[in-house]
Formats: sequence, structure tokens, C-alpha cells
Amino acid sequence: MERRNFLRNIGIGGLGVSLASFTSPFLAEDDINSKDPKFLLPKHLSEGDTIGIVSPSSAIFDSEPYEIAVENFEAMGLKVKLGKYVKSRYGHLAGTDEERASELNDMFANPEIKGIVALRGGSGAARILDKLNYDVIAKNPKVFIGYSDITALHLAIYTKTGLVTFHGPLAVSTWNNFSYSIFKNIIFKGEAVTYENPKDIGDNLTQVKNRTRTIAPGTAEGILVGGNLSVLTGIMGSPYFPQDWNGKIIYLEDVGEEIYAVDRMMSQLQLGGVLDKISGFVFGKCTGCDAGGSGYGSLTFEEVIDHYIKPLNIPAYSGAMFGHIDDNSTLPNGLKVSMNADTGTLRMLSPAVK
Repeated sequence: MERRNFLRNIGIGGLGVSLASFTSPFLAEDDINSKDPKFLLPKHLSEGDTIGIVSPSSAIFDSEPYEIAVENFEAMGLKVKLGKYVKSRYGHLAGTDEERASELNDMFANPEIKGIVALRGGSGAARILDKLNYDVIAKNPKVFIGYSDITALHLAIYTKTGLVTFHGPLAVSTWNNFSYSIFKNIIFKGEAVTYENPKDIGDNLTQVKNRTRTIAPGTAEGILVGGNLSVLTGIMGSPYFPQDWNGKIIYLEDVGEEIYAVDRMMSQLQLGGVLDKISGFVFGKCTGCDAGGSGYGSLTFEEVIDHYIKPLNIPAYSGAMFGHIDDNSTLPNGLKVSMNADTGTLRMLSPAVK
């Protein structure tokens, strides 16, 4: 009960997230994206709503993570329905491709389910992209949230339907004050927020933790599209990868990748023509990314990113609060935003729910 009350009462103070000005929440008609005929907003969540937990990627084999996942959302005042196959197993996957796809399709089709959360990431989401019913998804726009391997689903749903989905914590993620407050203000309250790293210097003379780095100065506006770097590049060339990157602001994160692999994937984005078209670039965290065991030395992560991004002469910064970290922000994939690379901030230009 103490945790339930804590989650219901915390606000956004001290989290480095502020509200952007807008006329009124939940008004999709005035949204800056609305000229796109495929643009769709999901309905906001309210206490008492039922959310579905699905597992479109890897399996979880212990019972405790399921318990924590359910308790997390019950503490938010939501009811929880586990997917039919969420505890299934097919090798490392949470059921066969057909089972995992049908589970997600059923959640979108079920009128009792108001929002859908991925249990975990891992791998395997790309295997079900050709098995999803995008007509059902488009006719039943709902909040859908997850990150990491779930990037494949965000990109496919955006490409096929125009639905704004949310790159954010998984059901088993750490739902701390920082992560929950952003989620609550965007998904429950329908607020447009400005993402800004916490300004907590502790006992230091200047900020050391959670700094942003300006790669190239300036400001930009564009539709925010991206996710996990390795998953995003993994579906390039498929019909589920966004074809039009003109004016987009790309956001990227990753985990456990050696620097040569990051370099290879950034090269793929360059050779594929993505980087030449974007209007802005934001990198969150590359957690546990290192140079690996090469005996010939390595470029640094910073050198790799600078090599591909600086010549573009577009606003760019890194170190934003999203990725494989506990303080993980909820980002609206497919919504128009503005960014300021000098201050390391990203601002929603309208609510992401109606």
C-alpha cells in the first residue's frame, strides 16, 4: 500500500522534465502532425483502465518478474491482463512466432484493453512483423510501450499505421520516480513535456553525472523516430522500416555493443541514406559499449558518432536520459518535437495522447 500511495502522489519535481505550453490536452485535431493522413494518437490512460502485458520477444523463466510487472501497474491504479502466451516458451522466445503475433493482435482488438506494455525485450520481435494485423491496430489505436527489441514493433507500427507509440520502460523495468513521473504526465495527463537531464551536481563543483554533449549546435523540429540502434538497422531494407526520413529527428540508444559494431551500424545508416535526410540527431545512452578485444586499438564511441554526424551540419547531442538505464524516459515515437543541441533538450510540440 505504501508503494501504491507513493506512485500515485509523486510529481515531476527535480526530475529535469518540464511542461511545454499547449492549448489543451487530448486535442488531436490541433496536433501539428495531423496533416499526415495516417497520423494516429492513442487514447490516454486513466486509473481503473485495464492494460495488457505481452511478450513479443524473449521469454522470462522465473516467476518473480511477472509478479513485479503486475504490481508495478497495479500501483499505478491500473488493472492488468496477462497475454495468453506471455509465459510460453519456444527456445529463447516467449512462444512461437504465431503465438506472439496473435497475442499482440488480440490485445489491440480487445475493447477492454486500453493500453499494451511489452514484458521485456531481448530478441525476436522482428520475426512477427509480417504476422501482425495492421488494419486492426489502425482501427484500435492504443498506448503501446516498450524499448530495446521492441523498437522493431514501434517502427513497423509507425510505418504501417502512423500510430504514435512509446519508446519507454518495459513491464519488468525499474519504475522509479523519474521514469514513472514522465510516463504519468505524458500517458495519463496528456501533457507535452520537455526532456532535460537532471541538474544534480551533488557535492561536486559542476555536473558530472548525466551530462549531455553537444555534437553540433543548433535547433531543429521534426517527427521523432528511432529506438535501439542494432534493432533499427536490423530491419533496414524491409517494408517495416520507415522509408521517408526527410526532416525526421532520429533518436538512438544501445547496450553491450563493441565500438566496431556501433561504427558498422552507423555506417549502415549513412550508406542507406538515412543520415543525409534527418534534421536532428539525439543519442541517449550506449550502456556497456566498449572497444572489445582488438589488439590494434579502437576508436572511441565519441569519435565514431562525431565521424558520421558532425559532417551533416545538423543539430545533434548525446547523453539524453533514455536507453538501458534505470532513469529511462518515455519518448513518443512518431510525434513532432523540437530539439536544442546547445542545451541538450527535447520538447514535445503537442500531447501524444487524446
